[in-house]
Amino acid sequence: MRPKLRENCRYALACVTSMGVRITPEDRMAVHNSSRFYMQATSAETNVLNVSSSLGKDCLALTRFVEGSPIAAFIRAQLRARNIAFEGPEIPQGGPWGWRHQFNIADSGFGLRGPRVWNDRAGEVGRSLSADDYDLDRIFGTEGVAILHLSGLIAAMSPETTECCLAVVRAAKAHGTLVSFDLNYRAAFWKGREEELRAAFHEFASASDVLIGNEEDFQLCLGFQGPETGGRDLRGKVESFQAMIGRVLEKYPNARLCATTLRQAISANEHLWGAILWEGGRWYAEEPRPIPVLDRIGGGDGFSGGLLYGVLNGWEPEKCLGFGWACGVLAASSLNDYAEPADEKQVWDIYAGNARVQR
Repeated sequence: MRPKLRENCRYALACVTSMGVRITPEDRMAVHNSSRFYMQATSAETNVLNVSSSLGKDCLALTRFVEGSPIAAFIRAQLRARNIAFEGPEIPQGGPWGWRHQFNIADSGFGLRGPRVWNDRAGEVGRSLSADDYDLDRIFGTEGVAILHLSGLIAAMSPETTECCLAVVRAAKAHGTLVSFDLNYRAAFWKGREEELRAAFHEFASASDVLIGNEEDFQLCLGFQGPETGGRDLRGKVESFQAMIGRVLEKYPNARLCATTLRQAISANEHLWGAILWEGGRWYAEEPRPIPVLDRIGGGDGFSGGLLYGVLNGWEPEKCLGFGWACGVLAASSLNDYAEPADEKQVWDIYAGNARVQR
């Protein structure tokens, strides 16, 4: 049964997130031998919101900022420009060794030189998130949110963010908001907290209407055993993922959609890109196609954002999947790590392979 959206909501999508900045060398140079960088505001969760916000839907980020920080001012300005509203307190920096916003330092790679990403998150203000920062009854009750999107990154970042996300998910479900959960396993976040996070992620998955993640995410976050069948090629991964999702749905029957992307890197500039979706007892597939890549980071978030945009519009599963696939391509064609469609036609032209000039 397809997820049923709550009606008359102020926000189409909301997320809990820790905002930072990403700096990328110009002209696809490597980080270590570059002196000029492009800077953008970023988080995995707001990257998902960006498809819907670009196409006119109201979206909300729940976060924290460093008081008086020019980086915080930069982030707020970029969120406003991206049509993403935000709520959250300003936290005093506490001196030069206090709180700050994270830096994500990454290059795009070129040819057989793969991209490299270096996360610098010491003192990250988002690690201190608290549900007490937000009036959850107002946001989810009085105002209303159609879908809450949650990422395993913010859910596992610290004990504080885990508790914050649990409280927000409980409030969202109490008020009829659908929950989308991208498992997004990161080993560094889980180290030493495996038992605690496994229990929390079980609650997140139990509350989720939409589950997104690859086979390894489901195994490492939720403890599912990978099947013996299937190989390391894309077709083998599809068969393996489909077999595992059957067991996932037995344990998490609340899930109405399960999806994952399929990616094989031919070079930093060319990937095979596909996706599959389960809904209502049926599988839908976008067979992998070769796509040119400007910067691969954010392709998965673009896919999730496009998929959820389709859910918000009540589209059929096949249409949601195709739109998500194309939004992932759109993100990979930009130095920004999010998809920023001009309109739906641009996305469907990508899907159709129509790269002709638009006048």
